[in-house]
Amino acid sequence: MNDFNIDDYINSQKSSNNINLDDFPEIDLYMDQVMQLFESKLNYTKRNDNDKVLTKTMINNYAKGNLLMKIKNKKYTKNHLILMGLIYNLKGALSLTDIKTILTPIIDSFEKEEEYPLNDIYQSFLDIYDLNLDDLRSSSNKIYENIKQLINSKSETLGDYEEKILLICAFVSMSNLYRRMSEKILDECFNNLKDGK
Repeated sequence: MNDFNIDDYINSQKSSNNINLDDFPEIDLYMDQVMQLFESKLNYTKRNDNDKVLTKTMINNYAKGNLLMKIKNKKYTKNHLILMGLIYNLKGALSLTDIKTILTPIIDSFEKEEEYPLNDIYQSFLDIYDLNLDDLRSSSNKIYENIKQLINSKSETLGDYEEKILLICAFVSMSNLYRRMSEKILDECFNNLKDGK
């Protein structure tokens, strides 16, 4: 892994690639405009050029699954777009059922025409993302150094290929640990809210 630099991979995950609150227009958008916005802002997340960031089917499924407020006149408000931004980020780790559990109180507030600080939630999410990037940099470098030391101690049997496998396994295991923690919090806190406890 002579030319391998973990910081190159970390740097590709910069916060400026997210959809910021200012990127969501104050005017309502039609579905095609929503898809164009997400495609232009989140294009970097695609692994292949053929992948789509957001499709009509996805948006329709979110609406039918009650992950969004009711759509009026086939137009999506800024609040719809913010929720889609949250859904996009959550769906990589959580099921749509879990996401619905999390978002239902927010959607219910909007359906009742109550005030809800959705902008604050989304901006806080973006701020946390930036903090997580800093943590990612330090923890990823530590994980990589640990793997290199492990490889060096077993250099007769493990090489560059195995180093890459172990690095992928380490990141996936961390991802799984975080996902399971999220599911535990969701099950204990949000399901209690749903049950009225």
